[in-house]
Amino acid sequence: MKYAAILIALIASLAWTQASPSPTTAATVPITLDHNRIIIDVYFPLPDGTRTRVRGWVDTGDPDMSITEALAKKLGLTITGDGEQKRSTIPKQMLVGDVPLDLSAVKPPRLVSEESIAPGSSASVKIPATVLRHYDVVIDYFNREFTMDAPGSVHFEGSAAKANVSPDTGLIQLESMIAGEKHTISFDPGTSVSWISSELLSKWHTGHPQWPSMTGAVGPANLWGLPEEPTWQVLRIPDIDLGGIRLTNLIAVPFSKDVMDWYRKRAGVDTVGLVGAESLLNYRVGIDYAHSALYFKQLSKYTAPGIDVVGLTLRPEADGRYTVIGVAKYEGKPAVPDVQTGDVLLSVDHARVSGGTMGQAWSLLGGSPGSTRALTLERGGKQFTVQASVRRFLPAVVAKTR
Repeated sequence: MKYAAILIALIASLAWTQASPSPTTAATVPITLDHNRIIIDVYFPLPDGTRTRVRGWVDTGDPDMSITEALAKKLGLTITGDGEQKRSTIPKQMLVGDVPLDLSAVKPPRLVSEESIAPGSSASVKIPATVLRHYDVVIDYFNREFTMDAPGSVHFEGSAAKANVSPDTGLIQLESMIAGEKHTISFDPGTSVSWISSELLSKWHTGHPQWPSMTGAVGPANLWGLPEEPTWQVLRIPDIDLGGIRLTNLIAVPFSKDVMDWYRKRAGVDTVGLVGAESLLNYRVGIDYAHSALYFKQLSKYTAPGIDVVGLTLRPEADGRYTVIGVAKYEGKPAVPDVQTGDVLLSVDHARVSGGTMGQAWSLLGGSPGSTRALTLERGGKQFTVQASVRRFLPAVVAKTR
């Protein structure tokens, strides 16, 4: 009888174990690709036991978490400091799908007072490299999916490139070959386009006059509306080799010397810049943080013929409006002659721009070269409409077959 009782207990225990679900470690969620930035839904538990859904920016190139002050207050986090030094305590939990993220290496998040972590963005929180490095990560740009799982769980597809992953920050470095020269370059699909040191970009501009270039940032190169963006020298780089992986038609904007020195110090290597998302849109990219490797599987061979947009440089404001900070030149003349610096762009073809994201604004300003867009602007408190042509900037190049 004693042994029968023990046997029944063992059977009941085994049945309970088999019926109990194992902890979820894998999540695959849709990506909203906004201005080439990876935006996903994330969830936070609230003090009342419910949870809230917000937009999160997946940023492999930043080790620090950012969160809006409104979200921090909603989560009941403790806020300290002022201005640039304002911080909150670390959220108790953050989930992608049903997977709680490992926040053990995160420093107290930087607080942002605006409605999103940056003007022109829909994200309320930045998911940094210090969180992502605890997982296998797959970014499927072509199918707009983001996958994460426990280390060693993902079967990575495509060609592999050896990387150098910082154990402290999760920042990724690669050995590259550009224009016949070897360089260490950072891998940062969190940024819309690639960044290269201004000195090296100027050298390539002079040494390779056949590479398309322009002055001023339009389309994906118009990142945040920085004061220097209207005068940026933007260069089309035909191809780059990353440890045997060949990416083509990069769009590169300049890192100023001061910012480049700051980034090199933070990355801990003598990098020449960042490889951004514009060269990855046809790929599924796997990041094997545990084994310091990247995997690239090309899913399409389509190449956009150029940046086909209305030639303005915009600055997203904290109140949701978009200010024109520059007008690009096309064939030596202003691309939109009736628009001036300081005008506020209100709508495009009657579709409202104010309150939208940078990706939404530039989607409205794009189209086929030669087509027109009706821009409604405000100047000095008065509204007016301008018919603006879509132009082709930085035409793509056909890289030589190897």
